[in-house]
Amino acid sequence: MNRQLLRTQLERHEGLRLKPYLDTVGKLTVGYGRNLEDVGISRDEADFMLDNDIDQVERQLNTVDEYQGLDPIRQAVLANMAFNLGFRGLMGFKNMWAAIANQDWQSAAREMLSSKWAKQVGDRAVELAFIMRTGSAQDG
Repeated sequence: MNRQLLRTQLERHEGLRLKPYLDTVGKLTVGYGRNLEDVGISRDEADFMLDNDIDQVERQLNTVDEYQGLDPIRQAVLANMAFNLGFRGLMGFKNMWAAIANQDWQSAAREMLSSKWAKQVGDRAVELAFIMRTGSAQDG
């Protein structure tokens, strides 16, 4: 098979859509016609996207002075939160950021747990607040 010919044809015929859309038969689709409902994505594709998402979160957080001054374990806590909340959502935790600026880990953790986010994510918030408070994580 002439793979390059096929690729060129598919790029032209399918078109590139970087956000999910419903195709002509109502299937959730993305990219060059990838049917997410029936085909989904592979583990390698999911890992590739996760790495890209982590890179994006890290680029955003590196613009925050308080983040840059943290140890890698607490940086991972904030990156985890940003992954879930989005960068803007995380930046809305004004009292938590103030506590972090003062290295008041107890208050930072308390602010995390007293949020709407904590009620939504449950154990995730409990785990991340523990790590913020102690600076110690179970997972490497």
